[in-house]
Amino acid sequence: MAAVLKSQLVTQVETAAAKAGLTLSSVTEGVDFKGRPTARFELTLPSGASTLNLELSENFSFDKPELLPQMTAHLAAQAKRLRNPRPECYVTLAGLPIAFGKFEWPFHQSTSGADTYIVHGEMHLADGGEHNLHARVAAAVTLTFAEIVPAMEQPYAETFVYNAVRKTVDLGQLEFLKSGNRQPVPVTTRFYSRWQKRFVFTDTDENERLRYLLSKVYWLSGVLGSGKPVWIADPRDAQYLNTTEQDLLQAAKNEAAIGLMTLDGEYAAPTPALMERAPEYRAALEAALDFTKPKFNESMRSGQANM
Repeated sequence: MAAVLKSQLVTQVETAAAKAGLTLSSVTEGVDFKGRPTARFELTLPSGASTLNLELSENFSFDKPELLPQMTAHLAAQAKRLRNPRPECYVTLAGLPIAFGKFEWPFHQSTSGADTYIVHGEMHLADGGEHNLHARVAAAVTLTFAEIVPAMEQPYAETFVYNAVRKTVDLGQLEFLKSGNRQPVPVTTRFYSRWQKRFVFTDTDENERLRYLLSKVYWLSGVLGSGKPVWIADPRDAQYLNTTEQDLLQAAKNEAAIGLMTLDGEYAAPTPALMERAPEYRAALEAALDFTKPKFNESMRSGQANM
């Protein structure tokens, strides 16, 4: 990596991190999927309790006026997620707790000849068990969709990629396995409203968002986090549910008022009353997991179908 480019990129990232309340602890050289050089940044909270990894192309530069402010906003949100007991964990609308990991940023162009950008990663079922159920995914962004994205780099794409994976799970199109090949996650303009100029994954009503937040607090705080609070006003969740951070926070306040969670600012933890609903959340998990499994027509398998 050229010294001047490296110095400039590091300085800009360090500035954005400082504005977001993060400290740049290290920078190392890496390589992307095709062996091209990258810059790997390790960022931490002032307490040093949690670490955030950021990987950018070597030739990335903040050459558009919106790039640096959006990087700063991304890091500010990540700083709040780092205060979660399991920052890599999320839930789906159907009630599956999942953990994202091993994403190989930045995007690379497809090697199959298709006009797409690809990023590989993994999603694990995160219910506290030791089953190793997971899905290896290949999120594919069309060239048309890529025109919407400020830059095909981690800070500008991670949120919509994670939400596209969650949406694909909701549709029953990703299966959790103990091993297996990569499964496709098509990220197309169907997830973006050009009229509204924003991403739209799932339209939800107030009751669905309430159920979602209770599921999130139950799993991510109560089960996986030993009762440590989780961030409620997450813009990543707001995008996934087609709502606002303010709406999510208000919903959490409503649940806190009836005794199902405690709220401290934008962070929530479950009450014993919520944790007593364990059978309900386990049943929802099993149903959601079953929905992701391929279904076969038993009559065709046994040769009874008309041909």
